[in-house]
Amino acid sequence: ILLKPGKLTEEEMSTMKTHVHHGVDIVGHYGWLKDAADVVRYHHEKFDGSGYEAGLKGHDIPINARIFAVADVFDALTSRRPYKEPFDLETAMRIMMGSRGSHFDPMLIDAFADIAGSLYGEISGADDKHLEDRLDGLIDRYFSTDLQASVPG
Repeated sequence: ILLKPGKLTEEEMSTMKTHVHHGVDIVGHYGWLKDAADVVRYHHEKFDGSGYEAGLKGHDIPINARIFAVADVFDALTSRRPYKEPFDLETAMRIMMGSRGSHFDPMLIDAFADIAGSLYGEISGADDKHLEDRLDGLIDRYFSTDLQASVPG
């Protein structure tokens, strides 16, 4: 459904919202992912309380979920989807800053605005192979079974 060209129907939108429950269920089965449960559960909450799942607002939303919400929306805006072309950095940030205090924690979106240009510059022009190689390197570094060998000394 996420990659469907065009607007979602009400039924499809309801189905999309179930990804939170499925995600919480998935991470709940793995002890090493338990700290991710709050991110999965609350990343669609909005700072003004208008989001979904629990209807949390402001600082009642765990900070890791508030941070992830910023990253998630930035990715959605700056990524190509079957139904839209990616927005450029300026447009994406204008949209996001327009939701400062409503969708996003003002402190976090302001901090993100300071680094968004360098993140966008690093990733937007990269080809898929380069990004996959970078991700593989990070996975090896942080999730290797031999952590001692992967930590810089």
